Amino acid sequence: MGIGKHSTNRVKNNKKGKKKTWKKVLLILVVLILIIAGIIAGFIKSKLNKIEYVYIPLEDINMNKGIAESLKNYRNIALLGVDTRDVTTNDGSRSDAIIIVSINKETKDVKLISVYRDTYLDLGEDYGLDKVTHAHAYEGPALTISTLNKNLDLNITEFVTVNFEVVAEIVDMIGGIEIDIKDSELSQMNKYITDTSKNTGMSSNKLTHSGVQTLDGVQAVTYSRIRKTAGGDYKRTERMRTVLTETFSKVKKMSISNINKIADTMLPKIQTNITQNEILSLITQVMSYNVQGSIGWPYDTKGKTMDRWYGIPVTLESNVKQLHEEVFGQVDYNPTDTVKEISEKIVNKTGYTAE
Repeated sequence: MGIGKHSTNRVKNNKKGKKKTWKKVLLILVVLILIIAGIIAGFIKSKLNKIEYVYIPLEDINMNKGIAESLKNYRNIALLGVDTRDVTTNDGSRSDAIIIVSINKETKDVKLISVYRDTYLDLGEDYGLDKVTHAHAYEGPALTISTLNKNLDLNITEFVTVNFEVVAEIVDMIGGIEIDIKDSELSQMNKYITDTSKNTGMSSNKLTHSGVQTLDGVQAVTYSRIRKTAGGDYKRTERMRTVLTETFSKVKKMSISNINKIADTMLPKIQTNITQNEILSLITQVMSYNVQGSIGWPYDTKGKTMDRWYGIPVTLESNVKQLHEEVFGQVDYNPTDTVKEISEKIVNKTGYTAE
């Protein structure tokens, strides 16, 4: 009997000991996970600290409260590529590329809306009708966001700005990208490569022939900025997407250490008003996003030379209506009175109306 009791006690003690051991192991694992998570979070935050944060008060952004409510399920972010001549500042620079990143919060679907830079819109009472690209040169991202909200019935409060120097540096870091240069593009490339070199402070050479070839950073940026060929600004935005697609395709195949170097190069050249916590939140969600492609806006546009060349939305009202129906699923959308008034003003100024 005594032996049996001792044996039973040993079994119980062994079970208790094992439970204590497992608890210790689990505790150690939890601590390790927290330490690793902390290191990763610290690493990411150290990277995010390189980004230039720009505070924009909400009162500086023109946004209709009714529109904000109707689009509450969509997070719309303005991605701006600036045409800067001084790569140390974005002040006074035009937004050479304007892309609205539209995230459906419920479905996680993402759509990219490219707004053509020469689009004739109302920039507000201080500037009137002008190219949307000039909004950034006049008053920076706040006026660009306000212009997009006012003319397109949107709810944008956030922006991300990148200048061209970043693209040139990254393309060089990945060993260049392959692009098929058309005969009509060759002369335009060689005409402006020198200018791009001066703007970025990076050396390059002119091309000797058309066809598929590897472009360096300066050449790639020059290619993405060509407008004076068939297709004009619309073809230019397509070239920009080609450069970005080819660049990201190569980056995805690179090692973590090389991607880290690219991040160190790119992040200091970015401006945004999105907080670090919001960026971290986006990073954790990005794997669940489904990119549904991109569209060019306005859908219907016609060029007109007045004091300079403009892309006239024909009409603004119908283009905004189509945008909200196709991108935001708002059936039989009725644009705001503000959009209708601007649309009528553009028609009266240009004479371009729907046929």
